[in-house]
Amino acid sequence: MSEPSTPPISGLHHFAFTVRDLEASIAWYQKVFQATLVDGDLPHYGREWTGYANLVIEPRTGLAIGLHRHEANQDEEFNEARTGLDHVSLRVDGREGLEAWADWLDGLGVAHSGIQRRTRPFVHSTIVFRDIDNIQLEVVAIDA
Repeated sequence: MSEPSTPPISGLHHFAFTVRDLEASIAWYQKVFQATLVDGDLPHYGREWTGYANLVIEPRTGLAIGLHRHEANQDEEFNEARTGLDHVSLRVDGREGLEAWADWLDGLGVAHSGIQRRTRPFVHSTIVFRDIDNIQLEVVAIDA
């Protein structure tokens, strides 16, 4: 009898963040990712009284980014040292992809790390930047 295998995953559909100022975050993600806002609020499933989310869609890949407003949010800046999300990393093609992102972020005035090359634990290069809530985002190219 063969070992059971994990059901397949065909890709990433969305990631979601709780934000301090929903309108400001929507504007930031629209600017940085040229994302389109989906019309309508999405309730928090099974906890509809706690707030709602809006979705923005990155047009080239269809990646959805959920931006959540929670009634209990205490307006604190994100801190990856607490339990939960640390960061989100998006893959790009090669050094050219990283250079395009560095130029794009520079043009928008978004602070970033510049292209950082690493050889451990595998060869990759990355650009790290943060949204207006201090959530770390990065673009990464493998073997670049």
